[in-house]
Amino acid sequence: MDFGLKKAGSIARRTLLASLAGSLIVAAAPFSAAQAAWPERPIRLVLPFGAGGVADVTARIVAEKLSDKLGQRVVIENQPGPGGINAARAVVNAQPDGYTLGLLSNGTAISVGLFNKLPFDPVTQFQMVSLVGTFDLVFAVDANSPYKTLGDLIKAAKAEPGKLNLGTIAVGSTQNLGAELFKSMADAKIQIVPYKNSPDIVVALLRNDVQLMVEFTPSIQGQVNDKKIRILATSALKRSPFLPDVPTVAEAGIPGYEATSWNGIFGPKGTPKEVVDTLNKAINEVVALPDVKEKFAALGVVAQGSTPDELMARLTADIKKWDAVIAKAGIEKK
Repeated sequence: MDFGLKKAGSIARRTLLASLAGSLIVAAAPFSAAQAAWPERPIRLVLPFGAGGVADVTARIVAEKLSDKLGQRVVIENQPGPGGINAARAVVNAQPDGYTLGLLSNGTAISVGLFNKLPFDPVTQFQMVSLVGTFDLVFAVDANSPYKTLGDLIKAAKAEPGKLNLGTIAVGSTQNLGAELFKSMADAKIQIVPYKNSPDIVVALLRNDVQLMVEFTPSIQGQVNDKKIRILATSALKRSPFLPDVPTVAEAGIPGYEATSWNGIFGPKGTPKEVVDTLNKAINEVVALPDVKEKFAALGVVAQGSTPDELMARLTADIKKWDAVIAKAGIEKK
């Protein structure tokens, strides 16, 4: 009888323990779900550019819409610096929890080839989220230029090697490398002249110090509107939706030429897939909004999302492309 009582007591204890364990699991479930909820606090979006530029303005447009969609503020933090190093380091050194994100661009790809050693590797240390937008370079001349097409200018450059000058901003910039790629693919001896800023190039173009300039549309839109400058070609493979009557460089006589600028969003490697998926969905929905597309268009940017894999493929292709351009142009690494 004693054995029976002990056995019954043991069964009762096991039943009680099992019941308590079940209660704990049920009680813990809401807590775990709450812990997994994202986002629960504001999100930082670190930019490698200063305030006021195209990247900054478009990032703020996206951040405002993402704040509404995610229910938490997305706060822009500008950390400009050579090669985007400051901003990238701030992101890759952050906790991979989705609360610190960064903006990357084709400039990130250029930095890989332009610097001897970066303190980060965008391919292995960045978790891609989504593309945000793309924008083209434009090839422009003085409105009174004798060159009516880019093809005319290429013929003139080949007929008189070294006579024509092409103005861009700083060596190693997207504009400068776009010009170097053009020079190489056109097989024309054109002198590329770097200037401090876009207004200086415009002055040089109007004085005929340079006969061609390569820039982004917003930098010369005023002069284009005033009919002081004429755009001959755009740099993407397809015609710009904002300049449908302007041929591409490829159409103008250099098949395969492409130099497209882009911006995207990334986080540190190890960011949970659920967070990446949530962010990717939200960003793609935001850049598809009509008012976002309209605001981007005013800046010459096509609002465009992507998958994380598509953004990584774009980055790696550009790293290879611009590294070859930098090497061929003999640009000294920093």
